[in-house]
Amino acid sequence: MDTKCKSCEELKKKIEQLEKEIVELKTHKKPKLSTKEANEHTESISSFNKCQLSNKDIERFSRQIILDEITVKGQYMLQNSSVLVVGAGGLGCPASLYLSAAGVGTLGIVDYDVVDLSNLHRQVVHTEDSIGLEKVDSIIQKLSRLNSSVKFTRHCVSLSSENALSIINEYDVVLDCTDNVATRYLLNDACVFAKKPLISGSALRFEGQFTVYNHLNGPCYRCLYPVPPPAETVTNCSDGGVIGAVTGVIGSLQALEAIKVITGNNSSYSGKLLLFDGLNGSFRNIKLREKKKDCAVCGTNPSIKILQDYEQFCGTKASDKERNLALLNRDQRITAKDFADTASKHPHILIDVRSKVEYEICSLNESINIPISDILAEKNMNNIITTVKQNHDVYFVCKRGNDSQKAVLKAIEYTKKNGHTCANKFKDLIGGLTAWSINIDNNFPLY
Repeated sequence: MDTKCKSCEELKKKIEQLEKEIVELKTHKKPKLSTKEANEHTESISSFNKCQLSNKDIERFSRQIILDEITVKGQYMLQNSSVLVVGAGGLGCPASLYLSAAGVGTLGIVDYDVVDLSNLHRQVVHTEDSIGLEKVDSIIQKLSRLNSSVKFTRHCVSLSSENALSIINEYDVVLDCTDNVATRYLLNDACVFAKKPLISGSALRFEGQFTVYNHLNGPCYRCLYPVPPPAETVTNCSDGGVIGAVTGVIGSLQALEAIKVITGNNSSYSGKLLLFDGLNGSFRNIKLREKKKDCAVCGTNPSIKILQDYEQFCGTKASDKERNLALLNRDQRITAKDFADTASKHPHILIDVRSKVEYEICSLNESINIPISDILAEKNMNNIITTVKQNHDVYFVCKRGNDSQKAVLKAIEYTKKNGHTCANKFKDLIGGLTAWSINIDNNFPLY
């Protein structure tokens, strides 16, 4: 019993001693370090090396910086680069979107047009609340919210021989995202003179094309096409239609190629043409002819040394807007108002030469559909011959008054060949169904 009491006393003493030590430890203060000692202590704990990119940029662009083909050096190149996108439409929207996201330093946008409802199915940067805005302003507003560090430069002009070089000289790389032949020749020649690579894309219906001109000693546009095609053979998206996703594919490839050129990864498509068939889901590469020594612009002894009048050269306006052909004399044509007031009250037939698909969208009562392709191939011409034999008038109508003029010329040729001289019986509706909607019936749909 005495032994147990003794042990308890010893245990109590040990507990008391430990409690004292705990109190001393809690109240003990470490000696205060000087500022210099504190800094040295911090540096010894948190010492590191970092590239000149900001922490924000490292985080934003990390997924492309870690690629061996890009690296920090490539990101510097992108941030110090300048790219000009000509056309803020179906190709220009995806191209500029990905260039902004990739971190190019300066992005210039050239476009003279405003956003309308028919743009939105393919020009995906624009939105419903952009309708009526200038496209350059609409696209810059949207892209600034994606990457505010990009310097955006607006060029709300129609590119011309007078302003092209002064604009292009400010940039490293040029993207042709337009939809007309005259501007293609203008951009080609200007880029040759300014020694800039030209990344060119086009899209129509389910198909797209893409190549790079004037780069790595490859050909320019004139090397391949020294003479422009006849104006009446050229079809744009407004006339021929296009699937929006096709423009997305081609525009994205243009952005990718620009990134490769800027970061020193060269171009996969200098001297090659990519053909994309969206309907079949196929990509094909075609080797292009080599740079021509006798090319009028980039050859050894060029004959063209200044920018030309490209609208005159191509016989068409430098615009993707509706083209107004002038194939007939004025007395072979009739306005929508005159047709509504007079012609429709006399015996006649009205032939709508649009495609069957377009005819299904909307059509005038009592019109009959003979597509222009059939008329040019001299198919289904019986109605025309029958009407002529009855001494009745024949009126041709299309969307805007271009194909209808071709139909008049073909009808005159066909009936004459079949023994009927009746050129005065054929007329076309000036401005087509578009003019009808604007001037006669506002409820008739525009498309």
